[in-house]
Amino acid sequence: MPCHQKIWSPLLLAGLALVGLGACNQLAQPHKVHQMASAIPPAPLADLTPALPDVLTQASTEDSLHPIPPQFDSASDFSEGLALVGFENTYGFINKAGKVVVKPDLEINGMSPFSEGLAVVRFGGVAGFIDKKGQLLANQYEEAAKFSNGLAAVRQGRQYGYVDRSGKLVIPPQFAMALAFSENLAAVKIENKYGYIDRRGQIAIAPQFDDSWGFSEGMAVIRQGKKWGYLGKSKTVEIPPQFDGAFRFSNSMARVRVGQQWGYINRQGAIVIPPQFSFASDFSQGLAAVQSNRQWGYINQSGKQVINPQFDFAADFSEGLAAVKVNGKWGYINKSGKLTIPAIFDNVGPFAEGMARVQVGEQWGYISHRAAEGNF
Repeated sequence: MPCHQKIWSPLLLAGLALVGLGACNQLAQPHKVHQMASAIPPAPLADLTPALPDVLTQASTEDSLHPIPPQFDSASDFSEGLALVGFENTYGFINKAGKVVVKPDLEINGMSPFSEGLAVVRFGGVAGFIDKKGQLLANQYEEAAKFSNGLAAVRQGRQYGYVDRSGKLVIPPQFAMALAFSENLAAVKIENKYGYIDRRGQIAIAPQFDDSWGFSEGMAVIRQGKKWGYLGKSKTVEIPPQFDGAFRFSNSMARVRVGQQWGYINRQGAIVIPPQFSFASDFSQGLAAVQSNRQWGYINQSGKQVINPQFDFAADFSEGLAAVKVNGKWGYINKSGKLTIPAIFDNVGPFAEGMARVQVGEQWGYISHRAAEGNF
């Protein structure tokens, strides 16, 4: 079942996108209402997608609906021109023609998609990084997360530190938990509190929070006691903890929960769209998916319902299209609410770099934007 939140699973909060998760670009999932932000250490790579034959079915130039026909057991979104796919318990990276272009020469137990030119791999009980030539960096660790802002969290023993893109430790393991860098700061846990470090590993914001997230648009979600608020880069709490749930800022607005209902605040902490929804997503491309009476639709940043609730599930817009579920099948709508790609798929992902992963039966393939041009 598609998932909703960023997302969603602790593994993804650690910054590791996994193959085979289905439609995971903040797809709507009502039972996640009570799950709030939490600082999660880098995911154990044993949980990553395991490690393709040299020859796979190639894309047909005549198949405009499926530029890469369904043939994989699992698939990830395209990132940096490549997508991680699985086939008969082996894994590799394909390009947009469906050709395997990276297949590490290792007995790999797990892999993650590429981020900043490197992908996490697990083999022989350790974790490391490969480049786009499939070459393994020299150093390995017990756990590793994807790169962000030029650094990646790794674990040695029970402590977390950070490595640079050469795989060298530049911030020694010393933290009980460590999140990815965002806007050049990273949330870390020291003893029982969370604070933030800079790229040199120096404390930028003293540990004082019971929980914290990364920065987004200059603000970070933090928790003190049972309430959530927002920290600014001024190192002060700019929106005092007062919400029962809170998510990152996106399009200058953040979704918050008051009691059991969701609404939106602006950067000053003022409620601009009153809590009224059973669940809600972040704003993306000016629209947000919201749930009312068990149906999903979309609102604009004024709170106006621009696409009426009518879908079983709904995803964020990306590249002008959003995945929606209708009568048990998935398709894509445009910002007018028109179903431009019919709901014929068993599962889907968001459009990323012009392609979207789709599942037909048990197998995954990819469609392009041409599928929305009436080319069926």
